Amino acid sequence: MKKILYLECYSGISGDMTVAALLDLGADKQKVIDAVDSIRPLVSGFDVEIKNVQKSGIAACDFCVSLDAEHENHDHDMEYLHGRGDDYHRDENHHNHDEEGHMHDHHYEDEYTHVHNDEQEHMHDHHHTDAHSRHHHAHTGMAEITNILNQAKLTDGARELALKIFGILAEAESKAHNKPVNEVHFHEVGAVDSIVDIMSAAVCLDSLKTQYDIADIVVSELYEGQGSVRCQHGILPVPVPAVANIIQTHGLAVHFMELQGEFVTPTGAAIAAAIRTSDRLPKKFQVVASGIGAGKRNYEKASLLRAMLVEELSEKSDTIYKLETNIDDCTGEALGYVMDRLFEAGARDVHYTPVFMKKNRPAYQLNVICNEEDIPKLEQIIFEETTTIGIRRVEMERTILEREKATADTTLGKLAVKVCGSRVYPEYESLAAVCREKNIPYLEAYNKAVAELNKKSSACCRVYE
Repeated sequence: MKKILYLECYSGISGDMTVAALLDLGADKQKVIDAVDSIRPLVSGFDVEIKNVQKSGIAACDFCVSLDAEHENHDHDMEYLHGRGDDYHRDENHHNHDEEGHMHDHHYEDEYTHVHNDEQEHMHDHHHTDAHSRHHHAHTGMAEITNILNQAKLTDGARELALKIFGILAEAESKAHNKPVNEVHFHEVGAVDSIVDIMSAAVCLDSLKTQYDIADIVVSELYEGQGSVRCQHGILPVPVPAVANIIQTHGLAVHFMELQGEFVTPTGAAIAAAIRTSDRLPKKFQVVASGIGAGKRNYEKASLLRAMLVEELSEKSDTIYKLETNIDDCTGEALGYVMDRLFEAGARDVHYTPVFMKKNRPAYQLNVICNEEDIPKLEQIIFEETTTIGIRRVEMERTILEREKATADTTLGKLAVKVCGSRVYPEYESLAAVCREKNIPYLEAYNKAVAELNKKSSACCRVYE
């Protein structure tokens, strides 16, 4: 049965929260650790911890990327983040600029980040440094990040996905700043967290795809908050420009909650855009496994991202189409001929019903049961072969038994049969051929074959090919 990965983003989405949810779902933890360790010669100043936590009383996984003292950013200060604390007013007149003219502000914490983690991935526009300890950070562009990922211990699939996510982020920032993609830089303090989060998410997804043979990834609509958030260039509205650009460019569905705060981060939006293959879950499915990733911010709504592995159930019902038209001036021979043509063209069933039309004229109603893709050619046949000038089309739901065609050995010989659930029937043409060959009445042969076939079926000793 088809397996689907479902991300339930009803509390938003971020990079580290995605990693945590996928690890809790069953992604290979050791592969993540190995990948992270492989980039330490190239990327310094961080550590990673994976642990179980309680968030709003719910057990969840926490993927924490912490920065060393040099890169400490105190980005978990909610008052500062939303511009309400004294620090905000005091710091308004103390913006520093680096040698390239990039203004650095307080480096806040993402709703789903670990104390010094996550949406430091907000790249150039959405990164901030500590107000009390400003550093001149090197700038890392896509070329440098590509080099790091190329040297990391990753499968080809994980590397390709990580580069795709970073590409989506770079394009979003490029649009926000009206700069070419190759001129977009990731601040070093953010690049560390971004590379670890994005690379780890790619490793987790690649691991789960291999483990479960996942066919589709469904991402729910992204739940986002309202208000504003403090960024490098001051107070910006939620969603921030990078998130808004990703949502627009990649057609992500979004739902704005009546809650203040930033719930969707650029990295979270980029991951959703990169991995989504479908918007909808199947009508019927069963949940095989689930995992919950914890966020770091404390909003009114708990920051939890749920990942579920679901298995599509075979449908017992489906849809079929009926074409019908009233015909009052065609001969019986013409109606028989059009029936043959319709069957040859793929009609599932064709039948006529006697009707009386206006002025009590006798006529026939032609009914054709067919699949949607066969409608155009079947309608063309009806128009060509009858005198009708209009065809009614009805979509119908139906409940069906699972069916299969097979052959069975019987005392009458080998017969083509139709297996419907626990019942078995001989196919007409096959049985008719036997009747002609053996000169047996059809009804007698039919009753004998049905009794014999279903006796074998109930005894679980059918011989089908």
